[in-house]
Amino acid sequence: MYTAQGRIDQRQLLDDYMPLVRRQALSMQVRLPASVELDDLIQAGMLGLLDAFKRFDADQGATFSTYASQRVRGAMIDELRSRDWLPRSVRRSARDIDRAIWKLEQRDGRAPTEREVASELGIELREYQQVLSDTNNGFLMTYEDSSSDEAEASRLSEEIETSLDPHDVWIAGAERHELMAAIEALPEREKLMMALYYQEELNLKEIGAVMGVSESRVCQLHGQAVARLRAALVSIED
Repeated sequence: MYTAQGRIDQRQLLDDYMPLVRRQALSMQVRLPASVELDDLIQAGMLGLLDAFKRFDADQGATFSTYASQRVRGAMIDELRSRDWLPRSVRRSARDIDRAIWKLEQRDGRAPTEREVASELGIELREYQQVLSDTNNGFLMTYEDSSSDEAEASRLSEEIETSLDPHDVWIAGAERHELMAAIEALPEREKLMMALYYQEELNLKEIGAVMGVSESRVCQLHGQAVARLRAALVSIED
């Protein structure tokens, strides 16, 4: 990867590691909204690759390939999280859902059904499920992504209540055992869906096949589960 003068040959570096960047981008794209362009992820990853070379310290023990993989993924996450995926109206609706769930849980001492939340919001069930789908179209992150140094360094600057990722809530201050307890309290169907997504790392289509429901329904279930976790972990004010 070096020239005769001992300098980095950036072209050769990019050629050698392009397959790694593309694999990372493809792996991430299948877990993101369809609006995310593969080329954008690849471009961000290539910048991360160059940054990895500048920062790499062989004395730390890791191989360059391992370090580069981490930096490439971190650069893609940084690019994604720098974008505002959701309109303000959708974010407001997400907060309304959080408050409704929190209120119903406080009143009834159990997780409310989707129909109960829709009733509390004064909307039809179908409209409520559409809102869940809309809010779920934000960036979805695995625990491994959100706990990495690169992802933590590139957290959204906005306040945590505008985040739709339960792991962002944990990073912002909630203890891990609180998150685990909140997940354990989810209805069984939503708990299964979360396990398949965050632990088994299946995409929404694959989860739908396992659970025998449509991909759009998985999207709704994910949005509902995340709303429950947010209501459990974040202080909700009327």
